[in-house]
Amino acid sequence: MDANRDADRWGALGDGTRLAIVARLAERPQPVGQLAAGLPVTRSAVSQHLKILKDAGLVEDTVAGTRRIYRLNPVALAALRDQLDTYWQRALAGYADTAQAPDEEG
Repeated sequence: MDANRDADRWGALGDGTRLAIVARLAERPQPVGQLAAGLPVTRSAVSQHLKILKDAGLVEDTVAGTRRIYRLNPVALAALRDQLDTYWQRALAGYADTAQAPDEEG
C-alpha cells in the first residue's frame, strides 16, 4: 500500500467540484463537455479537476475520435473502499471494547 498515493486520492476527493465529478462519473463514463454542462464551473475548470483526479489515479481516460472519455478507475476506488472498511472495523472493535469494559465509575 502506498500511503502517499492513498493520501493523494483522499485529498483529491476533498474538493466539492471533484467529488461532484466523481459522482457523475459513477453514473457513466463522460467527456469533459457533458461533465461541465451539469456543473457550475467552466469546461476549463472541469479539465483541471479531471487532471487532479487522474494524477491521483481515480480517473482514467480513453480517446474517442477528437474527445477524451473519462471513467472512474475501479481499482483505485476499491483501494479507498478497503481503507474505509479497515477504519470501520477498527471503530467497531473500539466500540465493542468500550461497551464490554467494566464500569469504572463505581
